[in-house]
Amino acid sequence: MQHNCDQKKGNFNVKYDIFGIGSALIDLLIEIDDSELLGLNLKKGQFYLIGEEESKRLLKKIEKYKVKIAPGGSSANTLYGAALLGSSVVFCGKVGKDANGDIYEKRMSESGVRPKLGRSKEVTGHAITFITPDSERTFATYLGAASHLEKADIFLQDLRDSKILHIEGYQLEDKQLREVSVHAMQFAKEHDTVISLDLGDPGIVLRNRVTIKEIIREYADIVFANEEEARALIGLEPSEALNSIAKLGKIAIVKIGKYGSHVKQGNIRYKIPAYEARVVDTTGAGDMFAAGFLYGICSTYNLRICGHIGSYFAAKVVEKIGARLEDIEQKEVQELIERVK
Repeated sequence: MQHNCDQKKGNFNVKYDIFGIGSALIDLLIEIDDSELLGLNLKKGQFYLIGEEESKRLLKKIEKYKVKIAPGGSSANTLYGAALLGSSVVFCGKVGKDANGDIYEKRMSESGVRPKLGRSKEVTGHAITFITPDSERTFATYLGAASHLEKADIFLQDLRDSKILHIEGYQLEDKQLREVSVHAMQFAKEHDTVISLDLGDPGIVLRNRVTIKEIIREYADIVFANEEEARALIGLEPSEALNSIAKLGKIAIVKIGKYGSHVKQGNIRYKIPAYEARVVDTTGAGDMFAAGFLYGICSTYNLRICGHIGSYFAAKVVEKIGARLEDIEQKEVQELIERVK
């Protein structure tokens, strides 16, 4: 695979840089201390997929807190970030026929993302993110309408006309969502669309490691993992896991927090430094890294530059509460690219 998306040569209908599929969720962000988190029966740093009743219980409990509301979901965050950098993007997901669904669609459109959203009788899903003083995040996610995404909801024409298909790992646990994702990946493969997969959560990877390995081997051209996800998938430390993932897919990225990241394709390997940041909230760091990296791929930069853009973008988002930046200084990005060329 040409890492700069050139493999779509001959297709003169390419309209979009990235077509993303993921859970369309409203993010509810709450700053909370450790003891209060324990009082909610939640273990710090964990991802919880919750049902309707548990969702109602938690929503009732958090009424006393100041809650920041924003459109979210891993893949949607990545597309938002790529759009901020200048990429042309389409997001495919499912929301409810409710006010939150309308808010989600409106906010995504305003941010430069083309939302192609199915509508469900279920309520729009939400992700409650608890942020403790050490900047650690704990998630309680109710998928709602997002769990009802169907093959018919995928806009195949737009997918065919895109350079990259980006899928979040959260789509690979539920049987129906996995089938929809594989359907899209199969179609993308047939139409020479580069396939990018962000593993997203170590628990999901651990529970579905055999299936996820098969999906990577069969479809993925680009795989994003942090060190916990890489360990869950391969059972090895970051450096060794990188080699194994690179053998499964074609471009492997393993992020190791403040120690930066490793990028590998074939025999080419880069160590990417982390950019200095005053960490407030690590929500969205991985999503923004993927946004910067994929923007770089679509802009035909080499993997080292792609890694630096991703690392820079991740450092910017951790300095604020929430998974998204309001804006990005294009001049700074261009100066960064010139420096690392």
